[in-house]
Amino acid sequence: MKHILTILWTLLAGSCIAAGGQTQLFQQPSISATQIVFHHAGDLWIVSRDGGEARRLTSAPGQETHPAFSPDGNWIAFTGEYDGNVDVFLIPAAGGVPRRLTYHPGNDTAAGWTRDGSRILLRSPRNSYSRFNRLFTMPVEGVFPEELPLPMAEEGSFSPDGSRLAYMPLARAFDTWKRYRGGRTSKIWIARLSDSSVEEIPRENSNDFNPMWVDHRIFFLSDRDGPATLYSYDTKTKKVTREIVNDGYDLKSASAGPGAVCYEQFGGIYLYDIRSRKPRRVGITLQGDMTEVRPRIEKVANRIEAAMISPTGAGGGGGGGGG
Repeated sequence: MKHILTILWTLLAGSCIAAGGQTQLFQQPSISATQIVFHHAGDLWIVSRDGGEARRLTSAPGQETHPAFSPDGNWIAFTGEYDGNVDVFLIPAAGGVPRRLTYHPGNDTAAGWTRDGSRILLRSPRNSYSRFNRLFTMPVEGVFPEELPLPMAEEGSFSPDGSRLAYMPLARAFDTWKRYRGGRTSKIWIARLSDSSVEEIPRENSNDFNPMWVDHRIFFLSDRDGPATLYSYDTKTKKVTREIVNDGYDLKSASAGPGAVCYEQFGGIYLYDIRSRKPRRVGITLQGDMTEVRPRIEKVANRIEAAMISPTGAGGGGGGGGG
């Protein structure tokens, strides 16, 4: 998988850096009181909330994705392609050796933290009878995960008292399709963990995802009015509010931290101040060897799935689907 993503990143990186005058393609940001961690070029990087020079946290051959700060900002849970599998790992925010927490052969993906910071929220198909995930919490000591009382679940965020969970019962149908309105549009439910009863955030067949519970409001991303942007649901008034008017590119992912929501838009990272309701771009620079963008020869024979000779037999032609 990393080979395919590396090729795509190589093709896009040069043009994105040149077009904006600064490095882009930053993804999946997570925010603490002082720092932002994000995915870039297959690794995790960390930078001040004010921006500046980012520091690389990981450099293993596999992908490191879905970073999530602990509530105190001292630890980062993430998903790593290490040891021949996809599992949840833990690394100090100051840097260090990643520690593996899960060992199931299925894909375990980091999804957040409990409010007290004692357990990591993760999604996994390990107890599923078909192709869907459930949510679990894993102690930071990494003993054994505990399943949440929900039949199927994806992304989630705990209420301040930990008694409820804003979550997606269905996985996102598509990450790239625009304004999809088919049978797999995603929704956000609020579950009471004591009895598994649920309340649905109001919607009309929109794609709602990425829930973030802050005080009495649940922030989330949605394409209900066009391009995906930031909304909030007030659990007291039951009202949905559009927080950011977006006439441009979709907001792809977001996370909430002290006083702000950090989100990704067209490869850049932005901070939305919850009090002032104003967003600003975080200026980020980074330096690294970036071996992925060096000119080189790649052996791709084992990646060829179909081939077709051109009409004249002298030049390249279009490939057809293999049977």
